[in-house]
Amino acid sequence: MSGRGLRGAVVLDVGAGTGIATRLLAGRGARVTAVEPSAGMAARLHEVSPEVPLVKAGGDELPFHDSTVDLVTYAQAFHWTDPHRSVPEAIRVLRPGGALAVWRNDRDNRTPWIAAQLGRLLAGVSSLSVLPTGAERVDIAEVGELLAEYGLRAGSAEITWQREVPVETVLDDLRSKSFIAVLSEREREAVLAAERAALLAEFPAGLLSEPFTVRLAVGVKAA
Repeated sequence: MSGRGLRGAVVLDVGAGTGIATRLLAGRGARVTAVEPSAGMAARLHEVSPEVPLVKAGGDELPFHDSTVDLVTYAQAFHWTDPHRSVPEAIRVLRPGGALAVWRNDRDNRTPWIAAQLGRLLAGVSSLSVLPTGAERVDIAEVGELLAEYGLRAGSAEITWQREVPVETVLDDLRSKSFIAVLSEREREAVLAAERAALLAEFPAGLLSEPFTVRLAVGVKAA
């Protein structure tokens, strides 16, 4: 929508977590700074990608100068903000013609094996305050409406896709989730070992089909 490519663009990936989206943006040539408020997540991101500039901050108060950024992104993280603070902050740091992009890539929890896995994780990680209950889901259509209310040229899109992956890929993805990554190594490996056993009992060939829906909202600042 902004008409700008990622190569050379100055990007803030806010709520970067362990840096999955950060690395993908950097891989397309963007000059990315990861913005992450959690010390645990920031430490993990720095461990995996020490070359990525990292600022410990949240989206409600971005410690960056006005009109200095081409793109602000939220990948699976916008729900941690107060939208009536984070959107104006994004607009403030964006250059004219810059864009704010909010997206989620969610598995279809109606799929029987995914629903069963969610139940196991909720039971096994019940001491955490951050759980994958679905309560954190953001209505991307509502986000698009909010961006328009703040004077951005807004649009949204949705695509569905699925992949066939080995059990180990599913476990690797779980490792990157905040509610798993913040566990101690002993706790994390115990949860993942139990999940490996459960998945292999259901899929003895070690392969499964995993469906997703990607929802995206973009708002472009007036030039």
